[in-house]
Amino acid sequence: MKKNNALTTILILSLLVVKSFGQSSTHEDSLKSAILTPPISEKPRINGPKVFGVRPNSPFIYNIPASGKRPMQFTVKGLPTGLKLDVNTGFITGSLNTKGVYPVLIKVKNSLGNAERNFKIIVGDDIQLTPAMGWNSWNCWGSSVNQEKVMHSAIGFIKNKLNDHGWSFINIDDTWQGERSGTLNALQPDPKRFSDIGSLADSIHKMGLKIGIYSTPWVRSYAGRLGGSAENEKGVKDSLFTKKVKLNAKILPASMGKYSFAKVDAQQYAKWGIDYLKYDWAPVEAPETKEMSDAIRATGRDIVLSLSNNANKSLINNIAEVAPLAQSWRTTNDIVDNWKNVSSIGFSQEKWTDYAKPGHFNDPDMLVVGYVGWGKPHPTKLTVDEQYSHISLWSLLAAPLLLGCDLDKIDDFTLSLITNDEVIDIDQDVLCKQATRVASKDSLDVYAKPLEDGSIAVGLFNRSNNKSTITASWKDLGITGKRMVRDLWRQKNVGIHTDKFVTEVASHGVVLIKLSSSGK
Repeated sequence: MKKNNALTTILILSLLVVKSFGQSSTHEDSLKSAILTPPISEKPRINGPKVFGVRPNSPFIYNIPASGKRPMQFTVKGLPTGLKLDVNTGFITGSLNTKGVYPVLIKVKNSLGNAERNFKIIVGDDIQLTPAMGWNSWNCWGSSVNQEKVMHSAIGFIKNKLNDHGWSFINIDDTWQGERSGTLNALQPDPKRFSDIGSLADSIHKMGLKIGIYSTPWVRSYAGRLGGSAENEKGVKDSLFTKKVKLNAKILPASMGKYSFAKVDAQQYAKWGIDYLKYDWAPVEAPETKEMSDAIRATGRDIVLSLSNNANKSLINNIAEVAPLAQSWRTTNDIVDNWKNVSSIGFSQEKWTDYAKPGHFNDPDMLVVGYVGWGKPHPTKLTVDEQYSHISLWSLLAAPLLLGCDLDKIDDFTLSLITNDEVIDIDQDVLCKQATRVASKDSLDVYAKPLEDGSIAVGLFNRSNNKSTITASWKDLGITGKRMVRDLWRQKNVGIHTDKFVTEVASHGVVLIKLSSSGK
């Protein structure tokens, strides 16, 4: 293992030196004029969530996200016994064995200044108290994912400083699976794709990131790889595995095998150091969810359970049973990079509103900005305005933010979309309220999301094909009086308004604002 880690470290350093993370200057130049987010200040700023959940005695892994000039020095006032801070990196590790709420004060300084933030560590039954932020391999690499590409993506996070803004998960999707073997008879990686997932996880953790993996309770996955059940107790491929069945229907025993390997697979994930599991089948129902949830809890490691997918639209009928067992669940079919699909998904989430709360989130699927392509990456087919609408709406919906782009080809515009901390703050707000549509007329929509500090995030969306004027009325928002209006993409105040805010919005575009008491 030490040899593998050393080789991985050499690979990381080599790639950081020789790998180009840019793309053609022509493509970049065409997008630069569309950037609204101001340049990131070199003064320190603490980003990401203001709360972190962990279960008693589970490994505590948190990297304080902070932007600004390096080096930085971190301090945490009131850090509970059992946790240790690396003052140079901001990594907090250890474990806590007593349930409770532990308020702390995070401070960071560099040569240009200081920043501080109140933060809560909550030890209890819930984890991932704000929506997950990270990257998933599917929308970029599809069925061609391998260990080198995953490592490239982790390096891309560090190279582009996404971890400074709260992005943390590097998730492997379908097609990593090989056969069952070992003392646990757990699922092992395809050796042609992944030589050592444990070593990969260790390297990613040392970078201050977390790692996720994919599975299904079916006999085989959507991509035809070995799943989490079988008709034989050894879990090997048999006639049921090769039989052609309609995977989007629960036809027993055609899609779900007689023998489940949830317990041993969860143990293997924990042994590797996995932090996130995408569990994929349809229809998503409570028995399989509970089985894997219990198996994860039994490992003693906090592993986020993300359920996918909802192709047959049945989940809403049993969401009350499923929601307490998982940290997120897909509410839609798979997303693709066109406006018809993204808008259809994003603007149809109302029926899920009541189920979003800290530690449990509705998931309208991954982000389709940057270079995507499911094995053949290309620039997203979304226009600039459509991408602003996409990120704004997902943030208002308190949705998990999972990138699916090629981080070797990330451009300045895409970086400006995903490193705007004031927009990310809307998604990561600790109330975790999903925005509701408070006004709608002629494809012009106003969404509102209450925030912890008493302010309101408001999105004015234009789904029509023409530039239009949209009004956010205080009456519709349930507020009165003077309000300071802040443009979140431009990160600047635009004045005090009374009774309403009126603005022009581009076709398929958005104006994302925050309304605060005029004295704030």
